[in-house]
Amino acid sequence: MKKLIALFAAVLLVGTMCFAADPAEGYWISVDEKTNKPTAGWQIWEQGGKLSGKILSVADMPQDQIADGGKGKHYDNFMNGVDVGTLRSVGTTWIWDLRKDAEGKWSKGYIIDPGDGKRYACEITYHKADGKKYKVNTLEMRGKVGPFGRSQFWHTATKEEAEALR
Repeated sequence: MKKLIALFAAVLLVGTMCFAADPAEGYWISVDEKTNKPTAGWQIWEQGGKLSGKILSVADMPQDQIADGGKGKHYDNFMNGVDVGTLRSVGTTWIWDLRKDAEGKWSKGYIIDPGDGKRYACEITYHKADGKKYKVNTLEMRGKVGPFGRSQFWHTATKEEAEALR
């Protein structure tokens, strides 16, 4: 009986680990690297083996703001030819097609900057809070053009926090 209970517990533990979410998934607050102020609340999720992300709220802007900085830009592989400048910032999926490299590390996807409509190659790396460099769980969002890129560091949030920026 003890062996049966131990076997059941082991199967339950392994099964739980197989279905555990990647640490990059969840709710995040993007932060302006110059002012250190929140810019947007995000939801990041995995579906069909690929990571995507959408804005849930934006700071200091109307929540129905149109991403008109991208007027005239079209991306057939994801946006299906829709003019980026006609989409709302909130509720639109701006990150897509990232493929998992390792736990908490994703690459080979794309991100569109809703402010200017430009598309960049995207990499995401999760950094667990260590009390030193990373005070809280942090998502490194890296946009790239060829070998050049820039990282932003997003802070972990609850769903309520990600939806509450105004």
